[in-house]
Amino acid sequence: MAEAPRHRLEVDLRPLFPTPVAVARLHGWKEVNAVLKPVILEHERSHPSTQHSNLGGWQSTWDLLDWGGPAAGAVIEAAKALATKLTCDREGKAVRMGWRVNAWANVNRGGHGNEFHTHPGAYWSGTYYVDDGGIGADPSLGGEFEIQDPRGVAPAMYAPRLAFAVPGGLAAGASELIRPQSGLIVLFPSWLSHAVRPYTGERTRISIAYNFSL
Repeated sequence: MAEAPRHRLEVDLRPLFPTPVAVARLHGWKEVNAVLKPVILEHERSHPSTQHSNLGGWQSTWDLLDWGGPAAGAVIEAAKALATKLTCDREGKAVRMGWRVNAWANVNRGGHGNEFHTHPGAYWSGTYYVDDGGIGADPSLGGEFEIQDPRGVAPAMYAPRLAFAVPGGLAAGASELIRPQSGLIVLFPSWLSHAVRPYTGERTRISIAYNFSL
């Protein structure tokens, strides 16, 4: 009996509707953080906390660039450059962006975190880790940055043990974690739902957050 012909397919796999999440290490982060950390802690001592998504901890007003000094400016400029690099027009061409910025500082201690939320009114949002509170060396301390599939649980409802065999397909219908490390910049679309899991360490966990709008 002749062997049945095998199916030969030329596959055009199209990664449609991606959700870009960029993680980068700031050049010279140790020097920047050594300057930025005492500035933030001094501001915490002299200014009350605002209340947005934070579950405990301290959060400044959205004017970090007014009081954070050159170190804060260096972080924001690096994040702006990354945002511009990851932004194009609808033809895929590079664009020159004049981002409008608001930025703030966060200080978390034992048990503190942030509930799930988004950042309306902005195009890109992100965070920068001034002091990871020891999480970088000990993942058991929690405090992870958690992001949810923007399609919700739909991709995992019917067959939760299955995933898509494409780049990023394992995250379908689930949450992904990014472990904080001092010096890391994280950038994501402002509509992406995200949270910070409770930090269980005994040190002080410090970060700054920012929104880039048009």
